[in-house]
Amino acid sequence: MDSEYKNTSSNGAYGGGGIESGVPVANKRKMRGWDVILRFLALALSLVAAVVLGVNKETTTVALTLVPTLPPVNVPVTAKWHYLSAFVFFVVANSIACFYAAISLLLTLANRGGKKGITMMIILFDLLMVALLFSSVGAAAAIGLMGYKGNSHVQWRKVCNVFDKYCEQGAAAIGLSGGASLVFFILVVLATLDLHKKH
Repeated sequence: MDSEYKNTSSNGAYGGGGIESGVPVANKRKMRGWDVILRFLALALSLVAAVVLGVNKETTTVALTLVPTLPPVNVPVTAKWHYLSAFVFFVVANSIACFYAAISLLLTLANRGGKKGITMMIILFDLLMVALLFSSVGAAAAIGLMGYKGNSHVQWRKVCNVFDKYCEQGAAAIGLSGGASLVFFILVVLATLDLHKKH
């Protein structure tokens, strides 16, 4: 009778072993699911941000007054994203983040065993993407703000009243990239909390 009781309890017939072994597996699957979704979201946001700003271009006609006594001359003026180094940095940074998001997504799907070395490497690169995207968003936003408001101290005039479509498209790209950087930040926080729980 005593041996029968020991065998049944070791097989988890009373539910203790089954529940304990089932919860970590369920949590691991849940975390992996959120990880995949967030990485796919970061990939999509950074890709769209790079494309939206990378194709940003607007040509408009500006009336220039050369001599006060003569009528103004209409001159076609074009604004392109690669005219500003901050926007070039923005497109390159988001392209890098998009490429990394695709690689990390594949690594996350392949790392089903949750190997610590791969996990730590992914967290490190996630953190680098946060820094890269935040810096590119800050640089692009500073130039964008200058375009919207100008700077009277150095006589830089605002240009967004002339290139309104160009500025609106640039603002949309900055917002998308800001979303991607926040997603990477959330990934770092979740992964850090997960490691803390394990230890």
